[in-house]
Amino acid sequence: MSEFQGESMLGKGRLEPSSQGALPRRRPARLPAGERRRQIIEAAAALFSQRGFGGTTTRQVAEAAGISEPTIFKHFATKEDLYAAILEAKVETEAILESAEPAARRGDDAGVLRALAHGMIESTQEDPTLMRLLLFSALEGHALSDLFFQSRVARADEFLCRYISQRLAAGAFRPVDPLQAAWNFIGMIAYHLLYQEVFRQKPPAHLTTERAVDEMVEVFLRGVRA
Repeated sequence: MSEFQGESMLGKGRLEPSSQGALPRRRPARLPAGERRRQIIEAAAALFSQRGFGGTTTRQVAEAAGISEPTIFKHFATKEDLYAAILEAKVETEAILESAEPAARRGDDAGVLRALAHGMIESTQEDPTLMRLLLFSALEGHALSDLFFQSRVARADEFLCRYISQRLAAGAFRPVDPLQAAWNFIGMIAYHLLYQEVFRQKPPAHLTTERAVDEMVEVFLRGVRA
């Protein structure tokens, strides 16, 4: 039995008997397999980010996607398969780090920090689902929490820690702990996102994203430059 199962499995895609003169219930429109997978992933991610993992059933995911529960099992045999697919679809860490690589090769401190900050802020503003999923998974002690941490948080920490270590070796930064310094900068970005995307607060009009990023970069570099 699928690990998903244990929730209601009623209505396995069959037409229900129709009363006299009534039309049978229509099946969901057929979609290509890739498109159907994306539909399920988006529906599941949205519900998990709103209700948490413990508060979401596969029946609710199926209803949100406009399909039957067996259709979910056809594409994702286990919960872990679905979680992995959500990560693959939502995590953009590699693209963000790649955007910072050219500046890192030049030793452009501000360019590296701006690329990271803009990438993390813009990707979250475009789709805040991942951040909410990360928080729910951590608070619920969900198995997905470590996957989220390793694929998003730790990758960014490692990248910036390595860059700071290189700048320390070059004498460009004063003696600091590279990992703690990386946490300090990423922490500014994280709070900026928490304030707006989790607490749903609007900053004053003059505090645009561009200005916020400039302030983060300036404050950080003033603290670490030799």
